[in-house]
Amino acid sequence: MTSSSISTKTVFALATGPVQGAIAVMRVSGPESAALLAALCGALPAPRHASLRALRHEGDVLDHALVLWLPGPRSYTGEDSFELHLHAGPAIVEAVAQALVSLGARPAEPGEFTRRAVQAGRMDLLQAEAIADLIEADTQAQRHQALKQADGALSQLYTEWASRLRQVLAQQEALIDFPDEELPPEVEDALLGDCRTLAEEMQAHLADERGEIVRDGLKIVLAGAPNVGKSSLLNALSGQDAAIVTQKAGTTRDAIAVDWMIEGIRVRLIDTAGVRETEDEIEAEGIRRTMRHVKEADLLFHLVGPGDETPLLADHAIRLRTKTDLAPAREGELGIHTKDEAGLAPLKAWLKAHLARLMAQRGTPPLTRARHRAGLKEAQEHLTRALEAPWPEVRGEELRLAMQALGRLTGHVDVEALLDTIFGQFCIGK
Repeated sequence: MTSSSISTKTVFALATGPVQGAIAVMRVSGPESAALLAALCGALPAPRHASLRALRHEGDVLDHALVLWLPGPRSYTGEDSFELHLHAGPAIVEAVAQALVSLGARPAEPGEFTRRAVQAGRMDLLQAEAIADLIEADTQAQRHQALKQADGALSQLYTEWASRLRQVLAQQEALIDFPDEELPPEVEDALLGDCRTLAEEMQAHLADERGEIVRDGLKIVLAGAPNVGKSSLLNALSGQDAAIVTQKAGTTRDAIAVDWMIEGIRVRLIDTAGVRETEDEIEAEGIRRTMRHVKEADLLFHLVGPGDETPLLADHAIRLRTKTDLAPAREGELGIHTKDEAGLAPLKAWLKAHLARLMAQRGTPPLTRARHRAGLKEAQEHLTRALEAPWPEVRGEELRLAMQALGRLTGHVDVEALLDTIFGQFCIGK
């Protein structure tokens, strides 16, 4: 899909998707929108006022629909657009789509409406990604976060950093262009100070994981020896009979994952194969997979039974003493049993406190995607290299590269290579 085809073709899509319902919304956008709507309705309705019209094509009444005429630039895409609120019968939707094609429109590509909005300056890439997150939000925390980002909270932060970085770069250019003008040393000192402050602010932003936790959830891995209570804990926390629980060791051969909600955050609980020495090929493969999950865990609980002093599986593991109905946990240890709700209370309280610490409000909005993290990390690394640069020209180049990395985040610099990847995630009608 080329930029020229996006800007010159009128496109349409069913914005409400294929789910059966009473109403289907057909969205149309592009330079021929006015002519298409007039051909279907006979005349354009008043802008931004719902109007009940008979839709006709080649003498056939297609439907009696609610019509919204949305002339640009005050539309979602910035182009002339309209919406047809149709009765949702498949035959009606198909007839209207065929009429639009015969009148010169084409079906939209995934994410094309939002892509056009970005190209028209109606939103930046960060806001466009927030629209996708808003569509996919299934928790209240995700909804709140996506709405804030769609309103520009993250864009404002990165734009403010870019503005400050431009000032630093301008000062650096002055030092390069006028080396013999005896510029006061305070100019370079201020430049380096501003650069250092920006790098520190970006580093603090990168350390903030709130946004990714809300968007992607938290991966909690339960690991330990066989028969220590991992599967029982998975079932008890999730309220599902997801894992087989028996007295025989080694019943869990592969990871079992279930989704769980706590404090409005989605958690992926993963029960893993028990770790022990074995010559069983299948069990050994399960243990290898366990160790992979151990490395990838956001939270790793190493479950140990009464009296077990096995060393932790990893430095980031948290010892969780099980079966405290048989023997109490040691002082300072986190202990649980799965006989009743009271036995789970210490772990749930710990998790709620941990999430509260992770999600505590801070001064800046959190980043939400791996793309944001990679771009900010690149910008911060260029700033760090600028501070260490031995020559003014090298420092200036590092500052320019940092500017480009920031610009790619919002889409204000060199975005064409990113667009297909980003907007390919959207549904057809968005």
